[in-house]
Amino acid sequence: MTLLQGTVDDRLAGVAERLEGWLAADPDLSFQVAARHHGEVVLDAWGGPHLGEQSVMVPYSVTKNTIGLAVGLLVERGELDLDERVATYWPEFAAKGKGAVTVRQLLSHQAGLPQADTILTWDELLDHHAAADRLAASTPFWHPGSAFGYHAITIGNLGDELVYRVTGRTLHEFYEQEIRAPHDIDFRLGLPEDMTDRRVDVLPMIRPVSDTLERGMSALGPLVFGSMAGDVDLGNSPRSWRYGHPAGSGTGSARGLARLMASAVTGVEGGAPFLSADTVAQIGQQQIRGYDEVLHQHDRAHAIVFQKPSQQLAFGGPRAFGHDGAAGALACVDPDTGVAFAWTIARGPWPGGADPRAVTLAADLGRLLT
Repeated sequence: MTLLQGTVDDRLAGVAERLEGWLAADPDLSFQVAARHHGEVVLDAWGGPHLGEQSVMVPYSVTKNTIGLAVGLLVERGELDLDERVATYWPEFAAKGKGAVTVRQLLSHQAGLPQADTILTWDELLDHHAAADRLAASTPFWHPGSAFGYHAITIGNLGDELVYRVTGRTLHEFYEQEIRAPHDIDFRLGLPEDMTDRRVDVLPMIRPVSDTLERGMSALGPLVFGSMAGDVDLGNSPRSWRYGHPAGSGTGSARGLARLMASAVTGVEGGAPFLSADTVAQIGQQQIRGYDEVLHQHDRAHAIVFQKPSQQLAFGGPRAFGHDGAAGALACVDPDTGVAFAWTIARGPWPGGADPRAVTLAADLGRLLT
């Protein structure tokens, strides 16, 4: 009996066998996987008891790809300069020694604002301006540009406000009107009421009994991840996915995410991409690499919002970029191979971050299809 459903290009017969084997080995495993090569579908498959072809879910920080691509479109149009000071677009941001911070620094986790002076609440974070106003008035945790640390949630609020200051539209509005709807992408910032029947919960990870490792944390980690007021589950709380936080609670499918990345970089089905090669190079270029002040990781790398391949996240070549999610999901694109890839998973493997199977698969597709 075939457990894997969907379509797989003949060149990827070995990949299909691998996917089938994973499903056979773990009856609880449920995933969607999609890939395009130079815009054409080469993989569109799913399997397991928790996800179907039409299922949509929150892939956590994979959502950050929407920020990076929206910024890229503004760069493409000449409306946003990565080397301009943030305060040029957003004057209030200059407070507390932030006047020299550039857009490039802000969007590559170098601004020192993974949290505000006092802990942001979910009421503020799930708002288009409230958290951004508080972050603009805050003192950075490090001198901007001297270090970097993952702005896990706040980069969504900072990016939203920057887009608003440039366009007069929220990031949600800009993404919907300029990217999602024109390119028919099944990934939304804010799930409409008439689509809630497709939504599937993110299931909790299960820690193996054999895993007794105590993982270290930076001094900033508890402030960023452990102290937000309220009981919002970013992936499963209705107020979160109905809002669609651009850093962590967009909703969609692997099919939609692969189409999003391909639409930007290669175009789909023979159409032109919505970003030029020059813009793709700008937003996909590594900005920083090394120790992350928030995550306590020693080989972390970022482009403009996006993650870059690293030892822990080797999803493609040196020009590849994308983003993983806390519970196993991944969406990325490699301009050199033309492969856009996405993986969503109902219950990700412990301890979290991109599912290692997805990381390996994304890299393998680049080799198999070129």
